[in-house]
Amino acid sequence: MDGPANDTDAAGGLTAGSGACLGGPDDETAQWLSELGGPTREQALARLHDLLLRVARTELGRRAGRHPITGPELDDLAHQSADDALLAITTKLAQFRRESRFTTWAYRFVILEVSSKLGRHFWLRPSVALDAADWDRLPDRFGTNPADYVERHELITAVRRAVEKELTERQRAVFIAIAVNGVPLDALVVQLGSSRNAIYKTMFDARRKLRAALVAEGYLTVSAEETGPSDPSTRRS
Repeated sequence: MDGPANDTDAAGGLTAGSGACLGGPDDETAQWLSELGGPTREQALARLHDLLLRVARTELGRRAGRHPITGPELDDLAHQSADDALLAITTKLAQFRRESRFTTWAYRFVILEVSSKLGRHFWLRPSVALDAADWDRLPDRFGTNPADYVERHELITAVRRAVEKELTERQRAVFIAIAVNGVPLDALVVQLGSSRNAIYKTMFDARRKLRAALVAEGYLTVSAEETGPSDPSTRRS
């Protein structure tokens, strides 16, 4: 597969098209490759940078609710993403195997740059208190809303106990970072040197283990998908 990741196009519809080119490069791709390798290379690079910048801005706008960056800093981040993506594309141009449109391949680089830069930005913010675990926010994440303080405190204690007993070291680190400390996914990817898919899988497995433990102790109701229609629920009385 062409490109640095398995991500599908996330450029907000800015791509010139997608899909495999089974019979060879399409006309647009052929034109890009010809211009990038010919006497009009500088003009082609400038045009490509403009496209990458549009994609970076679109992606940052799409993620606006998940990062606090605004104003000139946001535009600077878009330019940085486009600049670094352009450098990566020109460096890896020989690796482009023409299994997709050139623009589809190129846009993936800028999407990855946006993700990486958002992640690094989180760790540079001095106001983030990563060690101040706020376990009080957890009950709602498990689909329960304890009626009083005592019940809520018991549930939080049960979750913390399950986190220590049921999860692997990596699952525990990922769960506490995301669910307790509110670390954004992109930031955790940067810190752990992992991928979004790997973090998603680790978090999914952790939540499944914790839910099973809480169901076994009677703190959560067993859903129909988990037990089937004939099995009784086990809510704590």
